Amino acid sequence: MTAAAPWLVALFVAGGLGLLIGSFLNVVVHRVPAGVSIARPASACPSCSSPIRRRDNVPVVSWLALRGRCRDCSAAISARYPIVELATGVFFLVVAARLWPLTDVPTEVLPLVSRLLSLLAFLWLAGASVALAVIDVEHHRLPDAIVLPSYAVGGVLLAASSALVGDWAALLRAGVGLAAMFLFYLALGLGWKGGMALGDIKLAGVLGLYLGWLGWAELAVGSFAAFLLGGLFSVVLLATRRVQRSGGIPFGPWMLAGAWVGVFAGGIVATGYLTLLGLA
Repeated sequence: MTAAAPWLVALFVAGGLGLLIGSFLNVVVHRVPAGVSIARPASACPSCSSPIRRRDNVPVVSWLALRGRCRDCSAAISARYPIVELATGVFFLVVAARLWPLTDVPTEVLPLVSRLLSLLAFLWLAGASVALAVIDVEHHRLPDAIVLPSYAVGGVLLAASSALVGDWAALLRAGVGLAAMFLFYLALGLGWKGGMALGDIKLAGVLGLYLGWLGWAELAVGSFAAFLLGGLFSVVLLATRRVQRSGGIPFGPWMLAGAWVGVFAGGIVATGYLTLLGLA
């Protein structure tokens, strides 16, 4: 079997899994802020309460086949549903390509399992990122029900991944990253009126864990990018008078966006910056 075969399989599986997870995330986004169980009752049309048939639960395809309307009452179904599904599928595929590049496909058992565990950890973060971003935009909340389990899932999977190949340096960086980002956001929350909310502080620790595990460059770039992106967006909104200075602009989506900039381009950005300064 060539190296490209498992790589292509991994990308295909990750993209398909992302579509399915995206469908589930629509349930999470709708129910978690309302404090409703994500397991029961079964999904139903919010207009006529008719149960959603299995054939109408196929990600993206069902929405297109129904032309964005309920099969029973013809009520409009938000385009957010297929957008979340498709975006999650693409997101998962891109994350898999980043964590499992074709030029570095493990062939031995332990490194292969290690890579799979780290990939699962980052796919969890990708799914959580989609749900948290949508919820924070709509409700200005970062629910504990999503953030707190991410500590356990990320910690266990990344620790197991490192242990299998003896990469203890990655675990040390993960711990430092978690503590550094959590304490930095905590200091901002305590020292600046109207600064970081408690949800942002909790999320910061999760992002620090993941970014630190990847590397110092990813941690530094991912941390800084959140403030750069969030600041630029806020300036644009203020300049166009879309929001007042006292208006609330959720920072969670920019924390997540910045973290993923660190994941995908942290090494490149850090190297370019150091080269510009003549330090690399």
